[in-house]
Amino acid sequence: MGKARAARRAHHDNVTISVDRCGGLASLSPPYMVRFSPMEWTDEGIVLGVRRHGESSAIAELLTREHGRHLGLVRGAAGARLRPLLQPGNSVRAVWRARLDEHLGTYAIEGLRLRAATLLASSHGVYGVTHLASVARLLPERDPHEDIFEMLDHALDDFDDAGEAAVHLVRFELAMLAELGFGLDLDNCAATGTTEELVYVSPKSGGAVSRTAGGPWRDRLLRLPPFLRQGESQDDAARHGWTDQDLQDGFRLTGLFLLRHVLEPRGQGHSDARAGFINAVSRVRTRIGSAS
Repeated sequence: MGKARAARRAHHDNVTISVDRCGGLASLSPPYMVRFSPMEWTDEGIVLGVRRHGESSAIAELLTREHGRHLGLVRGAAGARLRPLLQPGNSVRAVWRARLDEHLGTYAIEGLRLRAATLLASSHGVYGVTHLASVARLLPERDPHEDIFEMLDHALDDFDDAGEAAVHLVRFELAMLAELGFGLDLDNCAATGTTEELVYVSPKSGGAVSRTAGGPWRDRLLRLPPFLRQGESQDDAARHGWTDQDLQDGFRLTGLFLLRHVLEPRGQGHSDARAGFINAVSRVRTRIGSAS
């Protein structure tokens, strides 16, 4: 009798419980402990920012291709090997691991394209990458936005020229409006339906307006810059470039709708870096114009 009870007890004590991610019973194995399969993925990411955590670690914020805006702990981030990699604007290969999906988790980081040194060498680069990161933070965490990732990646690769950087930034803001559910209708005229000569935007509806339909009210309408017009030839841009007025019109357009639909409802305003970027671009273009 005693041996039988001891055998049953030994068998009972050698059982462990593992639970699946949904909370259901997955299997029993020794010895009485709940085991969770660790979470792990590998993705390409763009560094948006880093904040110190403890003596030598940091929490890195990345915009990843397949996992969206995602945070993770980087151990040894203050060291000589990792510190240059974790600069805003750099592209990295990130391996994220955690016990559970909802945990902060840890990152293992490798450099892919280290742009930060180039970006931080110019004032428009410093302000630009800071503002782009602040706009990307408007995205919900851990929600994939691959088109936005691709656009940001392309913009950062083509940021040397201040004018082109400005065009990229305006287009990125416009894309973010659409991604957040407040896209502008720039494909046809809100008044007539035509797709020709769309040179204005209604500040109320966000719809494009043709030159003919908007002429009588042009003082009340926003100007649609050529680089945002559907079908605008990029060859023309290469030959003539965009004017300072074109760039200012683009900033005014996206700035108005970002503020109204996205920032003000969250109790926010435009970042100081946005104004700094606009001023830096203006100074660079003025200097280049004076030299020529």
